[in-house]
Amino acid sequence: MTGTVEIQGFCHQSFSDVKNVFAKHFEAGSEVGASFAVTINGEYVVDIWGGYSDAARTKAWEKNTVTNVYSTTKVMAALCALILIDRGQLDPDAPVAGYWPEFAQAGKEKILVRWLLSHSAGLPGFDTPLSLETMYDWEKTVQLLERQEPWWEPGTRSVYHMVTFGYLVGELVRRISGKSLGNFFRDEVAIPLDADFHIGLAQEHDVRVAELIPPPPTDPPPIEPDSMIGKIYFNTPIIPAYSDRAWRAAEIPASNGHGNARSAAKIGSLLACGGESDGLHILSQTTIDRAIEEQSAAVDPAIGLLIRWGLGFGLIANERLPCLNPRSFYWGGFGGSWLEMDPDAKMCFSYVMNKLEVLPEDKRMLSLRNALFSVLQRNK
Repeated sequence: MTGTVEIQGFCHQSFSDVKNVFAKHFEAGSEVGASFAVTINGEYVVDIWGGYSDAARTKAWEKNTVTNVYSTTKVMAALCALILIDRGQLDPDAPVAGYWPEFAQAGKEKILVRWLLSHSAGLPGFDTPLSLETMYDWEKTVQLLERQEPWWEPGTRSVYHMVTFGYLVGELVRRISGKSLGNFFRDEVAIPLDADFHIGLAQEHDVRVAELIPPPPTDPPPIEPDSMIGKIYFNTPIIPAYSDRAWRAAEIPASNGHGNARSAAKIGSLLACGGESDGLHILSQTTIDRAIEEQSAAVDPAIGLLIRWGLGFGLIANERLPCLNPRSFYWGGFGGSWLEMDPDAKMCFSYVMNKLEVLPEDKRMLSLRNALFSVLQRNK
């Protein structure tokens, strides 16, 4: 369906080209509902939204509409670990088992914290298939990871820990802080920043959650279920849970955060601006610099693309994703959501939508990114 959609929100006049690209996506029928936000020096220069929050196009996407952003949630999980590193409570060069003794089972006693954060721990998936009910049970899922042997020598390679990342980092946060990652994130990040982002969404917010619209069915790639990639993708039933209340309520810090571009960019601006936002000091620049030091660089077999890993983030500088400054970092989620930070420009942008696409990088996001970067280059 194509047609004109009124774009709501604020856009500084110098960024009108970005707003125009955003509007064209709706006109072309490539969007149903979406939001896009840009901050520079912690201030919004773009905060726009439009379209519909349901597939039937009967409910408008509003200012406070939120939706599941899938793996963009990993930025929030990594941020929680960085806060503990910044406070001296978590050492990235220490063994995980020093904080979480049960983790030492099955030959994992020497795995370092940094290897969890850089997807190098050898635990990118589960040995056996999990039900959604098991995934909602934090203790049971964590115990499975405690008993599991690494799939390679930890620290020697990185493979995307698509779902396990959230449980591994989340259990570290819980062991140190005494809080679940969702509660730690709420208390230490979301509430202080007044950021409408949730890892474990309360039922009261259901009325403003945008319905996720699955991508068109396609033939699955020829992956052997018992292979490493098969286990990563097939042993966790993530994709079917589009609108389930239990899914929204669970804390799955790699996959089920709910927010919008405004709230994601608000949090990202903290990382882009040296750990400070609205006069609040939450993180040091030293810790951020440490987090964006390259840990590994290789074609990730679970993603099929060159990924340069820092501590919890992908590092942008490569030919596939040209950037304005080489220290830029990011991560995105299934379907197209995206959060990117540039600490040298003190710029952050986020894209969140409800119509899901299956592409390595979403073409809608890339066109918005290109338009944004063109404006920023002109304004230098």
